[in-house]
Amino acid sequence: MLAVLVNVLGGDDEDGDAPVADVGGTTGEQRADLPVLPVEVPPPTPEADANCPPLLQALPLDLLGEPSRLVDSDTPYAAAWGEPPVVLVCGVPQPAGLVPGEGLFTINGVTWYVDQSDPEATVWTAVDRAVYVQVTLPADVDSAPVTALSDVLVDTVPAR
Repeated sequence: MLAVLVNVLGGDDEDGDAPVADVGGTTGEQRADLPVLPVEVPPPTPEADANCPPLLQALPLDLLGEPSRLVDSDTPYAAAWGEPPVVLVCGVPQPAGLVPGEGLFTINGVTWYVDQSDPEATVWTAVDRAVYVQVTLPADVDSAPVTALSDVLVDTVPAR
């Protein structure tokens, strides 16, 4: 690929005196400001392997003004933004407290189960997709991140 770039930029001459293209700049600059976040994820399932990659590829680098950050997890199916972090994990098990038809909210075409049993966080789980997708919010954050992420879910993870 580098040879292609050199050729495109006109730098492929025989005597090695070609100008060097400036490829400086930063990618992921937002991520450098925040430490890597360890995120526990369940073992991947065939359903997660089939449905999570398109979601993770479509996630925004900036979520409502909060920069994305690198995560350390056992699968590539986790993402996070900001500090304190908003954390998304794709391919989680069915929420323990889920009762069909109870405690569900539909936001932008996605049905979410909300667990507020932890005083430190609110856990939203999309329950109508081909895989369960969990978004954990700090307790003092409203549902705006879930609303923004619902649009990405509708576009990338099929409904069940």
